[in-house]
Amino acid sequence: MGNISDALEIRQKYKHFRILVIGRANAGKTTLLKRVCNTTEEPSIYDEGKNLVRSLRITVGDQRGVHDIRRAFTFASNPGFLFHDSAGFEAGGEKELKDVQAFIAERAKANEVEDQLHAIWSVFRAPPPLQ
Repeated sequence: MGNISDALEIRQKYKHFRILVIGRANAGKTTLLKRVCNTTEEPSIYDEGKNLVRSLRITVGDQRGVHDIRRAFTFASNPGFLFHDSAGFEAGGEKELKDVQAFIAERAKANEVEDQLHAIWSVFRAPPPLQ
């Protein structure tokens, strides 16, 4: 019985689970998160004031979405999970790697559990099937 009461106490104390999702652009990070959260809805940017702002990506022409790793996003149906997007690693792109390293270091120094990073998920695009 202690395990259940411990779990309930933890759930009441910590309202969010913060996850950094890293991987190449268009590797399927958002698709994975939708499946994990069992939703088809589009994610929303999470405002630390508890307001959800619609539209995760700002798209410029045909370029990939523009992300800010420091702005968490969530799904309205699963507000307990806060996700941060690495914006995708590209070959030779040092800026993205440095941004991720700085973000991880910043979150590691956080004193409050709610501000800390709880998990890092790497998403790899599966290779196409052999012909």
